Formats: sequence, structure tokens, C-alpha cells
Amino acid sequence: MPVQRADARRNYARLLAVAAEAIAAQGADASLEQIARTAGVGSATVRRHFPTRHALLEAVFRERVETLCAHARDLTARADTRAALLEWLSAVTADAATIRGLAIALTRDQADPGVAHEHCSTARLTEAGAPLVRRAADAGALTPGVTITDLLNLITGIALATEHHPDPAAEANRLLTLTVAGVSPHRR
Repeated sequence: MPVQRADARRNYARLLAVAAEAIAAQGADASLEQIARTAGVGSATVRRHFPTRHALLEAVFRERVETLCAHARDLTARADTRAALLEWLSAVTADAATIRGLAIALTRDQADPGVAHEHCSTARLTEAGAPLVRRAADAGALTPGVTITDLLNLITGIALATEHHPDPAAEANRLLTLTVAGVSPHRR
């Protein structure tokens, strides 16, 4: 990757900061033109750095998604595979429900299979969570046939359903608990 000029690096950082604020306030469909104006750059500069809305969303959520991925890696060695998976799913659900735009970004990752998404949020979360799902399934702590994709789709749906709830994190956690009873009944 070529080295960016100092002004290009400043524009990128400013665009990313402005975009994060706009998405937090207005959601994933925040106006790209307004983001450009607020950042003090032209629309072409936005498109040069972020050729698609998807690319912008991925960049805005990159750090948070990487934190969730690191958390999954940390939990992989835990002896209680069910508890490890549920802890990670709870963290992903809380973020998707409370970080405006993240759930929409996750649905858009899956909506266009013709676009390469190897670095997208969903692909990264899928890769990070797959070992937790495999371990829980191998231990008999997960209903046979449940995949990481199934679980991320459920989380995304829960987050979208609770987005306008007065306490989205609590409601999302409640719905996740109900869902878990179906996909991973606690065996005594």
C-alpha cells in the first residue's frame, strides 16, 4: 500500500471521526455529503477514502469489532465452553444493540454476496467466534447444526429489534437469554 501524504492521512482521520459521530447520531444511513461538509472536504475525497458506504461503516467499527474478536480469542481456552460462548455472544449483542449503526453494518455485510468481504465486520466476527461455536458443539453444549452465522444473524436481529427500546442493552440481553434457551439448553 502506498504511503499517504500527510494531508491525506489528516483527511482520513477527520473523515473517520466525523463519520463515527454522524453514524452514532443518525445511524448507518448518515449522509455522506453531510459527513464531507462537516469534515471540510469534498464528496470526491470521501469516495476516494471510502469508495462505498460499506467501506466507511467497516472503518468506523473496525476497532470495536477487533476488540470483540480479541475477546473471542481470549475465551477460546476456557474450560466451560458454553459459558465462554455465551459470554462472547452477550458482548457482541450488547455492542450491536448499543452502538448505533453496527447492527445495520452487520446486515449489509451479508446482503451483498458479490462483494469481497474478507475484512468486513461480519467475516471477522465469524472467524473469531467459530472456534467458540465448534468447542461448544463438540462438548454437546450447543444444539446440533447451529452455526456461528446463525448466531450472528440472531444477534443482529435482536439488536435491530431493540434499537429504539429505552434500554436497548438490557432488552437485547433479555432476548438473547430467551434465544439461548432454544439453541443451547442448559443441561443438568
